[in-house]
Amino acid sequence: MSSTRVLRSRKGKEKVVEENPPPNIDEHDPIKIKTKRKSKSEKGSSSKEKKVKRDVIDSECQFVGDPIPDEEARQLWPHRYINIDLKKNEASTSKSKSRGKKGDDDDEEDENFAQCHFQQAVVDGCIYNLNDDAYVKGEKGEQEYIAKIVELFKTTDGRSLFSARWFFKAEDTVIELHGDLVDKKRVFMSELKNDNPLDCITLKLNIVQVSPNVDLVAKKAALPPCDFFFDMKYSPKYSTFSNVPQGTGIHSETSSTISRDASSDGVTSGTKVECKKNSEMTLLDLYSGCGAMSTGLCLGAATAGVNLVTKWAVDVNEYACESLKWNHPETEVRNEDAGSFLSLLKEWRKLCQKFSLLGTTQTPASYFMDDENDRAAYGPKPTSGEFEVGKMVGICYGDPNKLNKVCLHFKVRWKGYGPDDDTWEPLSGLKNCGESIQDFVIRGYNLNILPLTGAVDVICGGPPCQGISGFNRFRNKDEPLKDPKNYQLVVFMDIVEYLKPRFVLMENVVDIVKFAGGYLARYAMGRLVGLDYQSRLGMMVAGTYGLPQFRMRVFLWGALPTETLPPYPLPTHEVVVRGQIPTLFEQNVVAYDEEHPLKLEKALLLKDAISDLPQVTNYENRDEFPHERAPRTKFQKFIRSSKEETAVIYDHRPLLLNIDDYQRVCRIPKRKGANFRDLPGLVIHPDKKVEVDDSVERELLPSNKPLVPDYAITYQDGYSFKPFGRLWWDETVPTVVTRAEPHNQVIMHPEQDRVLTVRENARLQGFPDYYKLFGDIKERYIQVGNAVAVPVARALGFVLGMAHKGLCDDQPLFTLPTKFSRLIAEQSLSVEPEDSGSLGSTLNVGQ
Repeated sequence: MSSTRVLRSRKGKEKVVEENPPPNIDEHDPIKIKTKRKSKSEKGSSSKEKKVKRDVIDSECQFVGDPIPDEEARQLWPHRYINIDLKKNEASTSKSKSRGKKGDDDDEEDENFAQCHFQQAVVDGCIYNLNDDAYVKGEKGEQEYIAKIVELFKTTDGRSLFSARWFFKAEDTVIELHGDLVDKKRVFMSELKNDNPLDCITLKLNIVQVSPNVDLVAKKAALPPCDFFFDMKYSPKYSTFSNVPQGTGIHSETSSTISRDASSDGVTSGTKVECKKNSEMTLLDLYSGCGAMSTGLCLGAATAGVNLVTKWAVDVNEYACESLKWNHPETEVRNEDAGSFLSLLKEWRKLCQKFSLLGTTQTPASYFMDDENDRAAYGPKPTSGEFEVGKMVGICYGDPNKLNKVCLHFKVRWKGYGPDDDTWEPLSGLKNCGESIQDFVIRGYNLNILPLTGAVDVICGGPPCQGISGFNRFRNKDEPLKDPKNYQLVVFMDIVEYLKPRFVLMENVVDIVKFAGGYLARYAMGRLVGLDYQSRLGMMVAGTYGLPQFRMRVFLWGALPTETLPPYPLPTHEVVVRGQIPTLFEQNVVAYDEEHPLKLEKALLLKDAISDLPQVTNYENRDEFPHERAPRTKFQKFIRSSKEETAVIYDHRPLLLNIDDYQRVCRIPKRKGANFRDLPGLVIHPDKKVEVDDSVERELLPSNKPLVPDYAITYQDGYSFKPFGRLWWDETVPTVVTRAEPHNQVIMHPEQDRVLTVRENARLQGFPDYYKLFGDIKERYIQVGNAVAVPVARALGFVLGMAHKGLCDDQPLFTLPTKFSRLIAEQSLSVEPEDSGSLGSTLNVGQ
């Protein structure tokens, strides 16, 4: 059962604070998600406090030279002098307080008020100036810390202190044990500052600011002599690595030009690349499923005035590819695994280079006539009986013929034959077809059938990490990346490294931050940061963007240093909290501070989403039919938005239950909270455990199977309320899943004897009603359950568009426009849903 909770952030190891509701409170009452405002000293779950225990000032440590003039010092550090006379007594008493490491319950250190400031100090015979960098003594047995000296001052009680602005090594950030993915000499500036005794300084360092550059080889070659270098800052707020803003007062010994390697598409490596700020952006959707994530991103970006186009999509599921292609006929959809796709990209670049295409202007697609079905264009069948190559119509890397021969293949259209006779042929068998291959590559290059390095604006995707699933009893907790089921995360990052998109958005289940201390999430961030991408990590709840389900997912942003790192959109709706919040990364939950006044829309419930849909039975088998009722809520009106006057409903079919399960479902009362426990022949103990009532004869179905199956009684040791559970109109669901069997989940319709249909599940995920799915009924449930909730992707698309236009600052959170969902609805009414069409030419569909 769910419980009402308020999400709060705690420094150190975060906790979920349980709010004990009054006895009569409804556990499904909507609440508002809030987080506690973070303290200035907070540094994240992996960071250490850098306040050093030193009470005695070494006699060899002292300030040198005259103090900075009082008026100038007060202008530079006014907080040290405000109401100083009133604070003298307080400052003098602080001398007796411990100046060691703060306790976990402290929010901020006491302010040290200044008598005067200095430009220089001498420590162990070495002169240190303001803004010098240095090692600072750490706690006993720990490594020294790295800091910039931003203040040198004597306090009103006579102590000699310096204010340190701390740098982080990669292993001291959220990346932790994946610090080897980042250059050992690279550190990250932070906003964290505190005061320490002067004699904690141990050694002067030379830390230089360099230019972010995704050409890591060129970056290393241009690195000046130094102890460390930095090009980004780190903040524990949403685990953010971002550009160092200009005018920070930290001087660089190198050029500030930000570079981007785009050598593979004809631009010289290390050359400054002007950011493309035109209205169109291209998107590659990896592990695309049926396309929910890219669909939402494009809708949201359009609301921000940016034309984001899903140019390419890749997924291993053929039915998901079919669904995506029908709804987005303009997209080059490839039905293949991501690893083969990456290999194909590398081979494609070689072909484009071979035919001197890299860097040349692409001819508009309208120039090329689609004549691939015109067998007459290639003449009659050869009279000799031999097959002759007409032209190439497809390309893939893999083993499409299942001959254990993995290599580059072309799909051949034979002269005098049609598409049904096309075959995949390895490149090695096409030695005499150089002209046909060249024609195909030139055509493909101009039609942009495959992306080249530097040509992709956005990569999004959710690489499957099945090795971390709680259903996997043999999870590798020590080395998760050695589990083949988690390897797609590596492939995803390899594709990012190869294509160098401007923006990256990776989605995954919450287990990615829960399993093995967040090992895989830390790896993903380490890969991005190691590639010189800005990055931040957040957890978003689908219900807070206007859906009747909770569904928390992890979203990882990445952005080139030439771009604005997108923030996370703040919630627009209240939500019914279901399930648990990961404690280790709780501060990464996208939510409001608890002190922020909230004006959120009310939480959506099941009735808001599906009450207008026609009644159907367990035996419904139609794939489409017209609406029978007018929309009853704003959500329904929005989800049905279309220019078509007589819009139809797609996929409003339930999983066909077998006769035994159907008879059980028909016996479940139509009321809130009903489930298998309402069936006869059971005894419910005071502790809520259910067992078979041995005092009565067990009722059997006509099939001679028990009315109440054993698996329902023994599920969760007899304490579960889920088997054959009936949803109710004023409830929500925790998460839409990929299956519809009612054996161990609450998925039955409130008033009809069936499980929720594919369309009803799609409504709970925010799919527009015009979005059609393909495959058998179980495949459609899988596509919907695996999808990113469309409203979440839509909100992310909006902030992506704002970042693309430079309209976001460097803060991790962004407040969406008032009535954001209404803006989307108005947009939907003005945009025609894409027409259905053929699955596209075989030119762009791999095997």
